Amino acid sequence: MKPPPDLRAHLIDLRTKRRLGKRNSIRRPRTSLTAAERRQVLAKTSGCCHICGGNVEDERWQADHVIACSAGGTHDVENYLPAHSTCNNYRWDYLPEEFQYILKLGVWARTQIERGTTVGNDVASAFAGHEARRIRRRVR
Repeated sequence: MKPPPDLRAHLIDLRTKRRLGKRNSIRRPRTSLTAAERRQVLAKTSGCCHICGGNVEDERWQADHVIACSAGGTHDVENYLPAHSTCNNYRWDYLPEEFQYILKLGVWARTQIERGTTVGNDVASAFAGHEARRIRRRVR
């Protein structure tokens, strides 16, 4: 995937496309998976999170929709894969291309922070502030 010349505009276009898809989707009532269905979902990846690859068998895990409900996905076992709660919560209902950019930007930013570049220091400082605000919101 080659980044477009105007990455900002492209990311905004992807977000707009995702939001329009959500508005046009049909909301279906959620149903809980049975214990047998959860075992089926877990077996699909041999007990690993489909997002990060880490083991989820010994932890509380979530059945993540492969195709988000907001994008027309169903609540069928076939549309679920196991995921850590954190992985699933960060993935949200991003379009696949959006999520690829998020991962790539995150890896790039981490490298810049480790190298101590100017942009890395700026990103680290901004991220630390963001995390502090996020944590304060959750404590209240």
